[in-house]
Amino acid sequence: MAYLAIFAKTTCPILRSTGGPDMINPNASFATRAIHHGYEPMDHEGALTPPLHLTSTFAFDSAEAGGEMFAGERAGHIYSRISNPTLDLLERRIAALEGAEAGLALASGMGAITATLWTLLSPGDEVIVDKTLYGCTFSFMQHGLAKFGITITHVDLTQPGALDTAISGKTRVVYFETPANPNMRLVDIAAISAVAHAHGAVVVVDNTYATPYLTQPIQLGADIVVHSATKYLGGHGDVVAGLIAGTAEQIAEIRLFGMKDMTGAVMAPFNAMLILRGIKTLELRMERHCASAQTVAEMLEAAPGVAAVHYPGLPGFAQHSLAQRQMALPGGMIAFELEGGISAGREMMNRLRLIRRAVSLGDAETLIQHPASMTHSTYTPEERAAHGISEGLVRLSVGLEGVGDILADLEQALPAPARAAA
Repeated sequence: MAYLAIFAKTTCPILRSTGGPDMINPNASFATRAIHHGYEPMDHEGALTPPLHLTSTFAFDSAEAGGEMFAGERAGHIYSRISNPTLDLLERRIAALEGAEAGLALASGMGAITATLWTLLSPGDEVIVDKTLYGCTFSFMQHGLAKFGITITHVDLTQPGALDTAISGKTRVVYFETPANPNMRLVDIAAISAVAHAHGAVVVVDNTYATPYLTQPIQLGADIVVHSATKYLGGHGDVVAGLIAGTAEQIAEIRLFGMKDMTGAVMAPFNAMLILRGIKTLELRMERHCASAQTVAEMLEAAPGVAAVHYPGLPGFAQHSLAQRQMALPGGMIAFELEGGISAGREMMNRLRLIRRAVSLGDAETLIQHPASMTHSTYTPEERAAHGISEGLVRLSVGLEGVGDILADLEQALPAPARAAA
């Protein structure tokens, strides 16, 4: 991997001989960076929308130039499994929004997670993870990494002291989601990062639920951020994609080993274009998602027949004070449970008319699903109980419809006492 050096030398994924500055004003607002960072129309014949580079390979000026690129002595694109101009723009943009040196685009959120962990971990290492993880992440840890001599240790990372007790000389990575999928547990990024770094461990945070508009983990002490860009960053339910942000050196290693060699999880240029489009409206969409979710959570909390509502914006949420410190807004995701358990939850979901029964999240449409039988079915019932995922938990991704319409659909679908009260 002689050309690792040329990726790691710069805060951008690749060095370019042409193109404008990444940002005219480095202190520009989030929305301005999301729309303009890294792209100058006049460098592309005035095209306001960045061009889509649908190519698998790139021509060299000469045989010597090609050799110099492979040797890491000259900047440039070689092959789209390594880099592509459309992906390069997306990578620079997510880095700017996360406050990182560099970014990397991959084919899916799981591609981002697996490429990162294959790069950071070796047989004999330990990764400490929070008690609650997305089902496929949990499966990759327990059924994938563990097969190759890597120890997976679950710790309650809502308690920084628990990490300090559990961490060892074998611990290479501390990994968590915040808010966690699906039960909305929060982890104090700054506190956990301080403990992990004191022991020489790398902190990896899945920021899918919050997005960089609500939380920027690297600014709070984390080392690497991963995203399922399928969700809020894309925002329209029409693409599957993943993103990573971190230091230029870390990203270069993940690009050339975890992505290029281990997973091959390369994002298509067309998908990068769709994510770039989605990011332009991220601030506007997140403001609407969060405002509507707050209204829905307050309604659910007051509704008869609802046993519990887990939402960071509610004063009664156990980690409300942490949410206020760590998140700009409380997010668009709600978890709740009905008094009748899973049977009541299924009956309620089947009565919905507007809200769609579907997995995924962050779409314009409001989506509802049952984690125990869907996204987190990779856990055994005993594992779900141990990891804080109750059998009756319902996950709601509040969309962009009129909030009155979302409320009305929930009210008519909730158990009879709630419908009568409404």
